[in-house]
Amino acid sequence: MAIDHIDLSRLDLNLLVALDALLQERSVTRAAARIGIGQSAMSASLARLRRLFDDELLTRSPEGMRPTPRAIALAEPLRGVLRSVQALVHREEQFDPATVERTFTLSLPDSLEILLGPRLIAYLRAQAPGIRLLLRSVEAVRILDELDADRVDLALGFFTRGQVHHKQRLLYRDSYVVLFNADLVGLSAPIGLDDYLRFPHVLTSLRETAHGVVDDALAVLGRSRVLAVTTPRFLVVPFLVRAAPVLATMHARLATSFAGSLGLSVSPVPVVLDEVSVSMLWHASYDRDPAHRWMRNLLSRLAGEDATTDPIAGVSAAE
Repeated sequence: MAIDHIDLSRLDLNLLVALDALLQERSVTRAAARIGIGQSAMSASLARLRRLFDDELLTRSPEGMRPTPRAIALAEPLRGVLRSVQALVHREEQFDPATVERTFTLSLPDSLEILLGPRLIAYLRAQAPGIRLLLRSVEAVRILDELDADRVDLALGFFTRGQVHHKQRLLYRDSYVVLFNADLVGLSAPIGLDDYLRFPHVLTSLRETAHGVVDDALAVLGRSRVLAVTTPRFLVVPFLVRAAPVLATMHARLATSFAGSLGLSVSPVPVVLDEVSVSMLWHASYDRDPAHRWMRNLLSRLAGEDATTDPIAGVSAAE
């Protein structure tokens, strides 16, 4: 489609900025505060937007302002346009990690934070001191909305779904092992199935359910296990295992790391479990952003290395 410059010249870009804020906040007062204008000015912008799109866009309801179907359809394309404009204006032709100033918001489980965090921060302090990190817990049910709302730059974890505007890259695949305190349970690797079921287990579940992949595998064999505790936090599990005669079936990278530092033991799992895929997820509008691309490559490199690898070794910004 040819660009109608005369028609576009009548459009105030600030109106699109206001519309995005209104759709994000669903409140004239909060939207005004978000972009730093008065409430009356935002009300006037909403009136102009309603005339421009010939639609109410936001209507009052008992729960607050509710977007119309037309507004909902506009939300995602609008954010894409604004991101493109922002990138066009601010993107540096020559990205230099040593001098750039930027904050990245990463959403990830505590297991990945302990595996990647130390090497990531070591690298950034040495090579990109102007880049800061805001780390947040990942919530699977909300992460796509968080990416769409630009509240998260990158999500790391175990993702199986996304939409066409969400990009995904595999970081690594991991297997499972049994983590245990040999002194307390009196076992040594490899643990057999009967011994595996003789002791109670610790289950880590981000879905707040007392059922995991191990229980599915045992059900196929007509067996079951006893759970001592279920927790959403991976990092507490090794300390529970160190203190009590319980077993934990964990991702091998994390379990092996803690076994070495806490004097614990690991064993192959005596049931067949599929490997898990750890991925990185982001919004497609950041594909060509050089700083974002550099961060993705850095995380991919660090995730593919052994935990003992020097994190300051050369990391390419090419993709």
